[in-house]
Amino acid sequence: MNLGTMDEKEIDMEMDAETENDMEQETDALAFLDEFLDERIARAVREMGFERLTPIQEQAIPYLLKGEDIIGQAQTGTGKTAAFAIPALQKIDPDSKKLQTIILCPTRELAMQAAEEIRKIAKYMHGIKVLPVYGGQEISRQIRGLHGAQIIVGTPGRVMDHMRRNTIKLDDVNMVVLDEADEMLNMGFREDMELILGQIPNEHQTALFSATMPKPILDITSQFQKDARLVRVAAKELTIPLVSQKYYKVKRQDKDAACIRLLEYYQPNLCLIFCNTKLKVDELAEVLKKEGFQAEGLHGDMSQHQRDVAMNRFRNNSTNILIATDVAARGIDVDNVEVVINYDLPQDIEYYVHRIGRTGRAGKTGQSFTFASARELHRIRDIERICHTSIEEKKLPGASKVLKSKAAKYLDKAWELHEHEDMELMKKYLQRKIDAEECDALELAAAMLKFQIGDRGPEIEADNEEVRRGRSDGRRSRSGRERDGRRRSEREEGRENRESRRRSEREESRENRESRRRSEREEGRENRESRRRSEREEGRENRESRRRSEREESRGNRESRRRSIREADWEGYENSRRRSEREEGRAVKARDVRMDGSERGLAFSFPKKKKKKV
Repeated sequence: MNLGTMDEKEIDMEMDAETENDMEQETDALAFLDEFLDERIARAVREMGFERLTPIQEQAIPYLLKGEDIIGQAQTGTGKTAAFAIPALQKIDPDSKKLQTIILCPTRELAMQAAEEIRKIAKYMHGIKVLPVYGGQEISRQIRGLHGAQIIVGTPGRVMDHMRRNTIKLDDVNMVVLDEADEMLNMGFREDMELILGQIPNEHQTALFSATMPKPILDITSQFQKDARLVRVAAKELTIPLVSQKYYKVKRQDKDAACIRLLEYYQPNLCLIFCNTKLKVDELAEVLKKEGFQAEGLHGDMSQHQRDVAMNRFRNNSTNILIATDVAARGIDVDNVEVVINYDLPQDIEYYVHRIGRTGRAGKTGQSFTFASARELHRIRDIERICHTSIEEKKLPGASKVLKSKAAKYLDKAWELHEHEDMELMKKYLQRKIDAEECDALELAAAMLKFQIGDRGPEIEADNEEVRRGRSDGRRSRSGRERDGRRRSEREEGRENRESRRRSEREESRENRESRRRSEREEGRENRESRRRSEREEGRENRESRRRSEREESRGNRESRRRSIREADWEGYENSRRRSEREEGRAVKARDVRMDGSERGLAFSFPKKKKKKV
């Protein structure tokens, strides 16, 4: 519509026509529910507040109802869960108590959230059982719950565990959904996903949803889907207009101080802080706790119990600051979050929308603050361009402003007490101190305020590294210096981004491998122990039998050898004795011989000389 060539009346007529078209499309979308869906599903969906279908729902639901495979490219917050839950429930046979639909999610929180939404849509469908299965929950409890469940929503590792135990049977599965498939890949679940898909024996429908489409996702779709339909939702539909977005140019070494500065100045009741690594989550949590803030960390290396405790403390306001990684924060649904701080710029631009979407909910306004170094400013521009949003540059509040804000908040709280509490006793204490020190009330109050809020902190300089670099070369022309500085900056930015991305990928890959190894060790420990016990029992009997056989054989060999030795020794003894006797006899005879021939029994005699004949 070209407004420049139309008069005011034509514009009004065109806008009225567009409004009518929008109303017709909305009516058609809602009528679609009544025409094609079970009336119980349509009733529940309307009660949930659906005024019209979202774009992903409008595109995906018809294909899924016709039994076709789909690839849905859409981010969190676009209504994906209802897009696959409505067709899945439409196809469920309530009379069959066998598993019919499997939905895989990357985290426990997303699995629980999806299962809860499916239950709401199935509110009026009696006989439908939906069960979330995930690690960290007692396995025996899940095994009991699996009886009669037609839909399971689970994490890949725990689903594989049940498949190995034969507590999940896939014979009647007719639909499989991979929700947040790219996240499952990032967490190292590719092999589990492929094994689960490859174990389903019958023809089935496969729906895959992913925010991005890397090559491993395309490999999975080509291997396990047939003529899949591609449906997409543009990123511009994810912007959140009720969130005020600001960024601060902060040096890397000043980020902790800048974070404390914002928390002290704005003093939010609930605040989410996002870091890119688990190590930074732990480090920042310790820094904030030392500064007196109530802060908790949340990341994948924490046990399920630790994560539940942290989330419950954040939900019930026992702690007002939650520091998390992107993966750990998936599925967090907490109302009244006032501030989101991007301590690190997200690695993927889509995550920026996910993060700031935690605030500004239910018609309320929220604030998001992002830290960026001078070398990262191009990424701020990328976010603005791709997400069709505007992020305003601001200067960090000065130390004087922060001190003033802290004093005002403390004085307001103190003054609120005087309206509700008996202050007479406190007045006596103060008067006693004033008399003892000979000071006036204002001096004492000022000392008490300073003791409570502290001194002014140091000023935090903005990161203007590009400006400093541009001024350093006075011999070059200004345009040449700026051009060279920009090129160097781009090269350095690219190098830093590549190094940062590689470090992040290595850390995430390491975290995923460690998580998978821990899961495999935990899952395989019981099997290994059982196998070892069986091998020990079987081996013990074999060893005992072998030892008895060896002892009997050894005993026979020893007896035979001893007999041989005795026989050989006896024969040798006899031969020796005979030789000895012969030698003794020979010696006796030799002594009886006289050389002069005077004795009898001469052994020899001298021959007689013959006389010569004359």
